[in-house]
Amino acid sequence: MFGFEEILAKELRKLGGMNIEQGVRSVSFEGDTGFMYKANLCLRTAIKIVKPIHSFNVLNEDDLYNKIYAFDWSEYLSPDTTFAIDTTINSENFTHSLYVSQKVKDAIVDKFRDTDGERPNVDIKFPDIRINIHIQKDHCNVALDTSGRSLHQRGYKTATNIAPINEVLAAGILLLSGWDGQSDFLDPMCGSGTLLIEAAMIACNIPVNINRKEFAFEKWPDYDEELFEKIVDSCLNKTREFHFKIAGYDKAPSAIRKAQDNIDNANLAEYIKVGQFNFFETEKSMENHLHIVFNPPYGERLNIEMEEFYKNIGDTLKQHYPGTDAWLITSNLEALKFVGLRPSRKIKVFNSHLESRFVKYNIYSGSKKAKYNKEQ
Repeated sequence: MFGFEEILAKELRKLGGMNIEQGVRSVSFEGDTGFMYKANLCLRTAIKIVKPIHSFNVLNEDDLYNKIYAFDWSEYLSPDTTFAIDTTINSENFTHSLYVSQKVKDAIVDKFRDTDGERPNVDIKFPDIRINIHIQKDHCNVALDTSGRSLHQRGYKTATNIAPINEVLAAGILLLSGWDGQSDFLDPMCGSGTLLIEAAMIACNIPVNINRKEFAFEKWPDYDEELFEKIVDSCLNKTREFHFKIAGYDKAPSAIRKAQDNIDNANLAEYIKVGQFNFFETEKSMENHLHIVFNPPYGERLNIEMEEFYKNIGDTLKQHYPGTDAWLITSNLEALKFVGLRPSRKIKVFNSHLESRFVKYNIYSGSKKAKYNKEQ
């Protein structure tokens, strides 16, 4: 996701990746097969991990066909294998991704028909191998999709609300906020509980995709199940205890039910407590420092009087939540002005197609001036 390149690079360094390089909405790295398994299992801010297998310059559709045809596909495919192709293009020579996918499919199928006398079949939904084609100007990269479904599909969420936050976005903004599990945590508008679950997984260092049913690499001919199980066990051995509280509020009883279901699915009920409360009628219940991260309504899909709603956010924080770092994400930049607090940080991020801001408010105990004098 845009703006998460540095966080993802940091995650990779921490996991042990080599030769890490940041791009635009991408990060490249090197590692062995075991590290590829570990990256899929543990990376919180990656959407997909692809393994490059071929690259070349390309002039037009015929050139593309010929170079795909000339490549030795036998290491990755057989006539019994099903496959699918995903194409991304940013080129003046190629303007239609579906047409490019069709050309690549034709070249692969024709190659097998000519060499083996039979051809592999396409299966768009559940292929054995998913091939990723990326054409940038006149350069084509061919890669294998190691992940399968987007890595935001963690496997714990069975129930969602009207405007759920994407799991990768949730993890990314939590890491951007500096959340490390060393304080109490609150999501005062928790919806189906995504931020709470991602926060608990960060706090306990739980592999974020431990609940996924499958990864694409599990269908590969060289899949090493014993190695994968070792990687899983090794990652689970690095989990840690969490000694603070994680809480979520929502005024809708249906949201609380959904959040509790998802928390139970993630096996995190011992760490997270949710309750039906209207945030604007609450106050900070603990004396310790509090870390708040939330995703209030933007007015995109929920019909709310935004000006008053965002003013109430600011008033509630200011009057009832001293000693708090409060972060919120919104695409409603006009409504944000009515919070009435000066943000100490403002970060540009995207929630799906919506340009948004992730902002931080420092709510001090007593006045800011008194805090400054005390620190001096």
